[in-house]
Amino acid sequence: MTTADFAGRRAIVTGAAGGIGAALAAELISRGAAVVLADLSPSVTDTASALNADAADGRNVAAGLDSGATPDSRAHAWVGDVSSVADIDDLIAFADEAIDGVDMYFANAGIIGPGDLGDSDADWDTIIDVNLRAHIRAAQVLIPRWQEAGDGYFVATASAAGLLTQIGSAAYSVTKHASVGFAEWLALTYRDDGIRASVICPMGVDTDLLRAAGTSGTAQRAVTDAGQVLSPGDVATIALDAVQAGEFLILPHPEVLDMYRMKGSDYDRWLAGMSRYQARLNEQNRANEETTHAGND
Repeated sequence: MTTADFAGRRAIVTGAAGGIGAALAAELISRGAAVVLADLSPSVTDTASALNADAADGRNVAAGLDSGATPDSRAHAWVGDVSSVADIDDLIAFADEAIDGVDMYFANAGIIGPGDLGDSDADWDTIIDVNLRAHIRAAQVLIPRWQEAGDGYFVATASAAGLLTQIGSAAYSVTKHASVGFAEWLALTYRDDGIRASVICPMGVDTDLLRAAGTSGTAQRAVTDAGQVLSPGDVATIALDAVQAGEFLILPHPEVLDMYRMKGSDYDRWLAGMSRYQARLNEQNRANEETTHAGND
């Protein structure tokens, strides 16, 4: 598939209870796709119901019907763990039943994980499962099906951290690099089979994931200070426009490309600059903590 026309497409979006995942699902539906929204949180059911109601109202207004009449069911909710082999099998079987197959898979679910180096293997196992192995396990099921059909599209939500790095979190940085690398491998390996892959690498996006990093920590400050914090809807629109054009590297923050080029042109200089930047962030955090402590005395 060289480009993606979304009308009539059947998609799974993981991590779809809110944030970028919910926005991707909404944008896909607005462009004519049927979507299974997958999430560990049961609130994904409410998200799917709201999308169905919104889609139905939009078409009813266009057709001159009463609001709320003839609800559409382009959005279907599935609750489970998309990093689990058994649950991925169940998710895809659910999509086969609910929307008659899977043409596109948006591997969007992700977690922040531990700060710094983490405290245990368990910290790393969890984030590797969610941010990387979930992508691998889904592809292992879908790629053979798509090869047989001669058509399919895999879209990973990674991060600018997967091209640059994430100050304050080794596990997040490493797994997002791995997510980019896996999508890249899919894109070059299966192109001749009619299968495409893209990877979304935003910086700051106004989601619970960003807020989970804390309001004043080094990792969160590194993201919010680096550039504009976009809405999930903006990211979804940019991402699907790029997918429709068949673009691999999707950069909702275009300035990331300049940063990436700078990194590649002189790695040592870039590392030294990032180290200085981290030191400034650490100093700012210490000053903020001292001010807060003094104010509470």
